[in-house]
Amino acid sequence: MGQLNYISIEEVMFFDTDIGQVIHNLAYLRMIESNRTKLAGLMGMDLKSMAKEQLFPVLLKTEADYLRAGTLGDVLRIEGSLSKVEKVRFWCEFKVIRQSDEAVLVNCVQSLALVKMPEGKPQRLPKEWKEQWG
Repeated sequence: MGQLNYISIEEVMFFDTDIGQVIHNLAYLRMIESNRTKLAGLMGMDLKSMAKEQLFPVLLKTEADYLRAGTLGDVLRIEGSLSKVEKVRFWCEFKVIRQSDEAVLVNCVQSLALVKMPEGKPQRLPKEWKEQWG
């Protein structure tokens, strides 16, 4: 079994910050969402495949610990990984790190399920996920 990881880089823009030039909590979640989407692509769920198959990873729960503030112009490294695979749920973990000093700004854990649309019916995870990354 190997670990599945994806690293993305984001520069903090005006729209990511509040009037004090501090990153808004929703901006961190947007960055994590982008990273998780790329991680899903590595799992065989790129955007076009999801649209064609109508099978989507649906977020069940997000736990985020905001440890330090990032500010306008910071360059952030988002490290995402698939951390656990069960029969119908899987978990991803994320770290948001300021590159200039390697400070961890956010730790995040998310649980997800695969849902067939338009029925909204949860699906069993592919067996090979557990074999490859579980």
